[in-house]
Amino acid sequence: MIEKSLLQELIQFRKERDWEQFHNPKDIAISLSIEAAELLEWFQWRNKQEVSEMLASDKREKLEDEIADVAVYLSYLCHDLGIDLNQVVKNKMIKNAAKYPKDRVKGRADKYNEYE
Repeated sequence: MIEKSLLQELIQFRKERDWEQFHNPKDIAISLSIEAAELLEWFQWRNKQEVSEMLASDKREKLEDEIADVAVYLSYLCHDLGIDLNQVVKNKMIKNAAKYPKDRVKGRADKYNEYE
């Protein structure tokens, strides 16, 4: 999902700082989870109106930074594990289409094993 040239910039950035030594899959996954939690904090205790107001304010940049952090760590993880993110998302969509047939789940929030 990140352009190839941008991924190469990320890899070069990491290499120039000698951070590969710290970036094993376990620790990248931990960092990804931490950054995702920081993203959640942006929404915590806010209703839809408050979120809309924050999106229109100078606080939006903080949200964008958190999203970028999640994307960076996910990109590193996929790169290091040899995973093509675009392909695995496509594969997952095929599985989701089978789990959640639109004629059975449209407009419903049930989990796939809860609807009849």
